[in-house]
Amino acid sequence: MTTLVPRRTTTSAALGLAAALVLAACANPTDGGTTEVAATPGSKTKINISPDQNRVTTGKVDSIAAEVPDRIRRRGTLELVASSGSAAPLTFYATDNRTVIGVEPDIAHLVADVLGLKVHLNTVSWENIFVGLDSAKYDAGLSNITVTEERKEKYDFATYREDNLAFEARKGSGLKVTGPKDVAGRTVAVGSGTNQEKLLVEWSAENKKAGRKPVDIKYYQSDSDTYLALQSGRIDLYLGPNPTAAYHAATTGRTEVVGTYSGAGARLQGLIAATTKKDSGLAEPLADALNHIIDNGTYAKVLKRWGLSGEAVTKSEINPPGLPKTGS
Repeated sequence: MTTLVPRRTTTSAALGLAAALVLAACANPTDGGTTEVAATPGSKTKINISPDQNRVTTGKVDSIAAEVPDRIRRRGTLELVASSGSAAPLTFYATDNRTVIGVEPDIAHLVADVLGLKVHLNTVSWENIFVGLDSAKYDAGLSNITVTEERKEKYDFATYREDNLAFEARKGSGLKVTGPKDVAGRTVAVGSGTNQEKLLVEWSAENKKAGRKPVDIKYYQSDSDTYLALQSGRIDLYLGPNPTAAYHAATTGRTEVVGTYSGAGARLQGLIAATTKKDSGLAEPLADALNHIIDNGTYAKVLKRWGLSGEAVTKSEINPPGLPKTGS
């Protein structure tokens, strides 16, 4: 995710993308709580999943800090929000089951360093992220939020990671997902209100239009409920973020990624972004802070320590093209 040259990856066949990360082994309690990961085949690193994170840090940049709205600068804290659902390696709980860690908190802390602010990370249910942003309870969301054209009507975005999705199946299922026809008549779980759901609904409609069976879409309250359903055969597939799917498949050994897809559809590379209420005045300083950490190399260090170098962006963009509206 590292030069400052703008880049937009487009593809007419986003399925079949290589997995963003390759993960191996499980937590090793004798080694301070670590999980071994590899961002590319043949190159391994260890993820620290203990509460003592020893995060990558960087210095304040006065010119960028001055861009922050006065009300936030006077407060001295950056009120950030993320989903309370534990989703390694994005945002999840350390070995003490209390400390929130992951690539999203690490990036949040780096951005706050540049802005000269303290991070106050709030964890809430997915839908309450947007409720809190709407009411200005939170300054920004860093929670694997995809840029979509519909969301751009209410929110401003500063991008910081590529968005790739994954279909996860029981290991040895023999399933391969290369297009809508491969999920026709299948029972597939997805998170409600996510761009994954939007894509799956569109694929189901496409199947019906082509005379194939629609997708039987299922929703569960938690990832644990979803994986129980997957293991018991009540669902065939789970569509979710590629990093979490790859992490789960590698650390449990019970599932596998059987297809990947851009979070913005077949013709546009999806992007994950820091999300703020529209016209809050925070999108520009967030993007400038992100571009500073991309430029000084600390961003790359954070992605590497979580095995997510394959999802790097070369520049933070404000409100780039996102997942199109249904029918557009």
